[in-house]
Amino acid sequence: MATKNRETGVKGEKLAQEYLVKKGYKIIEINKRFSNLCEIDIIAQDRDELVFVEVKTRTSDFCGSGLEAITKTKYGHIKIGLFTYLQEVKNKYKKFRIDAISVILTPSVKINHLKNI
Repeated sequence: MATKNRETGVKGEKLAQEYLVKKGYKIIEINKRFSNLCEIDIIAQDRDELVFVEVKTRTSDFCGSGLEAITKTKYGHIKIGLFTYLQEVKNKYKKFRIDAISVILTPSVKINHLKNI
């Protein structure tokens, strides 16, 4: 089951990357790990803004959107990764935000992009 979930997640992350590139974003890093608790799915640049993207993928919307799975705890872990990354790049970016992307795979692919969550 874990392998199937991972395959679903990878597929969703690839679709999210393609979506962002089509929207003019530049992908900087994918699956950037900061600790056992924190991994940023996509780090991208949107004009002069650095964007940290959490991607949640579901095979269908039967049990709701993947966005509902971004808990307060998960959001806190993303923020830790964000500030760690900003230190790594010596605060090169003055503007940054956290986005969330939900990918539903069936019956047809649906992408929902929430900016600045």
